[in-house]
Amino acid sequence: MRWSPPVVLPVVLALGGLLLGAVAALLDEAGRVLVGAAALLMVALAVRDSVLRPRLTAAADGLEVATLTGRRVLPWGLLRVRVRSTRRWGTTVRTLELDTAAGPDDDGVLVVLGRWDLGADPEDVARALATQGRDR
Repeated sequence: MRWSPPVVLPVVLALGGLLLGAVAALLDEAGRVLVGAAALLMVALAVRDSVLRPRLTAAADGLEVATLTGRRVLPWGLLRVRVRSTRRWGTTVRTLELDTAAGPDDDGVLVVLGRWDLGADPEDVARALATQGRDR
């Protein structure tokens, strides 16, 4: 099983960034700086979402998570999967937490992924991972 943002998302971000870059050329100096920064951010997000595909993969030996520093495997035996819900700006935000800490003295690895990263609801991903983990 694999999870990543929809393919169309990086394409839309890149096109939006290029469009903002073109608009920035027509603005005054302050506008060029602000709109140009937004254009660079959109292109950077498009590149990040393209490079980190798939973001999360369920493999036989554990979960493989793609990060900017490389791919990391979180073994099933140490893995705790949890969905955290937080209220922000009048809406509920859910994140998937993948934790490998074995105890209070073990730092382990904590990976937090949201709907944007997974391309799916974190609760659905957690249910699928629970099923996958029980099969091991």
